[in-house]
Amino acid sequence: MKDDRGPLASATSWLAIDVGGANLKAAHSSGVVRSSPFAVWKDPAGLGRAIAELAAAFPTFERVAATMTAELCDCFETKREGVLRIVDALREGLPDRPPRFWGTDGRFHDEASIRSRPLLAAASNWLALGTVAARAVGEARAILIDVGSTTTDLIPLVGGRVAARGRTDVERLQNGELVYAGVLRTPVCALAVELLFQGRPTGLAAEFFATTRDVYLTIGDLEADPDDSSTADGRPATRDRSIERLARMVCTDRESCSADDVAQLAKAADGVLLDRLVDAARRACATTIGEPATAIVSGSGEFLARRVAEAVVGPRGVVQALGDLWGPGGSEAGCARALIELLRGGERGDVLES
Repeated sequence: MKDDRGPLASATSWLAIDVGGANLKAAHSSGVVRSSPFAVWKDPAGLGRAIAELAAAFPTFERVAATMTAELCDCFETKREGVLRIVDALREGLPDRPPRFWGTDGRFHDEASIRSRPLLAAASNWLALGTVAARAVGEARAILIDVGSTTTDLIPLVGGRVAARGRTDVERLQNGELVYAGVLRTPVCALAVELLFQGRPTGLAAEFFATTRDVYLTIGDLEADPDDSSTADGRPATRDRSIERLARMVCTDRESCSADDVAQLAKAADGVLLDRLVDAARRACATTIGEPATAIVSGSGEFLARRVAEAVVGPRGVVQALGDLWGPGGSEAGCARALIELLRGGERGDVLES
């Protein structure tokens, strides 16, 4: 009798890995998910070791699936080189288990295929999550809003398929389907040239003094982590330190302004980012599906994705959070978790051609 339950039916277990430039994310077919910070551009030679360390934290597995965005890191001469170096790192970190790579054509590919056509695997992770989200909403006109630490994906969905016009990063940036801003790593000076401070529009320093992580620590949307010093000034990721970092954005400090003054600045920065994402989402949908009735939200910035979704679908729309389905860790590592779902459902992802 033919077993048609997909690749997972014949394998004991899978590990799916999403290799990002700043974070490694992985999901196991048992349901376990984990994320680990790793700055690829600082230590590209250590990527294989980092992958091995992350994989060692999971239950045993027999096979590996992978997707990526780290090929854009400027430690690589080109994206082609980046893909090939990531392929090498996966083989180094997970020897004897050659990965299957998800491509921007909505299919899995073996290593030889990706080595011959590297750009097929470049920045393909969004399509994995979008394909799973499209299947979940069925025929509805919908949008996937995935807000991460660094970028935001705004993917129109219709008829159970991804309706995005772009496939490459450039095309998606041009169509509003990718916004290079997130809730942790984006420099505040990249959001605006001025923000409201002490009741007045105030110009911002074009310096790497603070990031959106400081904005959302100050507002209270993110939890403090005193042990984490991967911040603009290398000091802990706490609210007090975030207030100090944000104060420098308007060339002042804690002795010259109040916490309330800085909170106003943070709220203004949040408002600018929210408006930018809402405008991009509407632009992404306008020429593909029209006004969406449903939104699926995910990512480490799911809280912001929900606010974007509520503005885009309106009071009569439906907002579904992957965090409710997969848990906060599964939402943060959504692209890796999506690979597991794709393997369960069969190898080919349905993609609406533009």
